[in-house]
Amino acid sequence: MDDASALKEAVGRYGVWSVGLRDEDPQGAAERAEAAAELESLGFGALWLGGNSSAANAAPLIEATERIVVGTSIQSIWEHEAPASAAGFAELEVAHPGRFVLGLGVSHGPRVKEYSRPYSTMVGYLDELDRAGLRPGHRVLAALGPKMLELSRDRAAGAIPYLVTPEHTARARETLGDAPLLAPELKVVLDPEPATARATARAYLARYLEFPNYVQNFLRLGFTESEVADGGSDRLIDAVFAWGDRGRIRDRVAAFHEAGADHVALQLIEGNPPNPLPRQGWRELAALLA
Repeated sequence: MDDASALKEAVGRYGVWSVGLRDEDPQGAAERAEAAAELESLGFGALWLGGNSSAANAAPLIEATERIVVGTSIQSIWEHEAPASAAGFAELEVAHPGRFVLGLGVSHGPRVKEYSRPYSTMVGYLDELDRAGLRPGHRVLAALGPKMLELSRDRAAGAIPYLVTPEHTARARETLGDAPLLAPELKVVLDPEPATARATARAYLARYLEFPNYVQNFLRLGFTESEVADGGSDRLIDAVFAWGDRGRIRDRVAAFHEAGADHVALQLIEGNPPNPLPRQGWRELAALLA
């Protein structure tokens, strides 16, 4: 079995995307470990650590669990040097083979002072990882546009697109072909009321609409300038969030699988600010997916 196939099998169909699980506050370490173990027991195949995460953030969660895969979503190539990234991966791979996947991304211009030529910089970063001995099958890329998706196919085990639609997933699968992992992130609001569910979603989405990468991707998908303003139109909210009762959410998740996703990384959004460890919500999510 090749690396991409092994990764697909390991992560399964569903995972959890969370910023809270990568928190570095030592006072919350025990609760994060307990939450990771519970997510494993609930049947999720992977934990995707939001923010600018690294092997150091993944290690405690891997040590607290037995089989679940932990990945970075993403590690910024601007803030972590490639040799150190390769060394961090190697250390975890020796101790816990197959349990850690390095998810890499170029982040966003407004967040990175030295942001320039992101595609070329990613190519150079992957070259450095190759020289350090980190195989392409052990890394995935946060790819939105066609060129980065092609790079995910040719230089990595696949793609972990963030803030996308089933239509983007279908296009990504066409670019990637059958073999690479395609694991889009999907935000979930467990609220059956349209007005309040969309309000929660819109408050959360607004911050992302400040980043040109996401806006340009939505425009490529056919959304208009007005639809990506003021927190997003109802059509945009409904495209990038799963909200509603169990049946509606289940159907929305299924739409990503039907479009070609191997795995869907589910980010549960509760309130504003969102709950960093929405454990009861994760239990409800696992029950509706069972």
